[in-house]
Amino acid sequence: MIQRFILLGEGYNDLYELLELARSNPSRIHMLLRLDTVYEKKEKSSLVLILNPASPGKMMPLYLCLEGIPNPEIQSSERYRLFEQLSEELERSIYRLKVKSSHEFEDLELYYQYLIGVLRMNRYIPPLN
Repeated sequence: MIQRFILLGEGYNDLYELLELARSNPSRIHMLLRLDTVYEKKEKSSLVLILNPASPGKMMPLYLCLEGIPNPEIQSSERYRLFEQLSEELERSIYRLKVKSSHEFEDLELYYQYLIGVLRMNRYIPPLN
C-alpha cells in the first residue's frame, strides 16, 4: 500500500477543506492525528486526516495542514477547536505524536518519508507491502 501526504496549507481555508474531506468520507477515516513540533522556539502543531484507500485503490492519503497551528497545550486556537469538534462529531479520537520540524529537512519529500517511517513504526499506518 502506498501512503502519500497531500499538503493543504496552514490557513483556515485549508483546515475547512480537511474538515469537509473528513465529513464527506466518514467511512474511510483511518485516523485523526496531531503532530507536535518545535521550530524557532515556537511550539506548533500539524493536523492530519488519514483516509483508508478508495476501493479499488491502493493509496492511503494523508491530508496535512502543516505546522500552522500553535500547540493547543500552550495557546488556544480556534482552528484546533474546529478539529476537536470534528473529532467529537465523528466520534473519533485525535492521536498525538511529537515529531521533528519540517524545517530540519532539505525538502518536504524527505520530511514526508520521515513521517511515514514514524507512523509505521508506531503502527498508526500499515507497513509497506
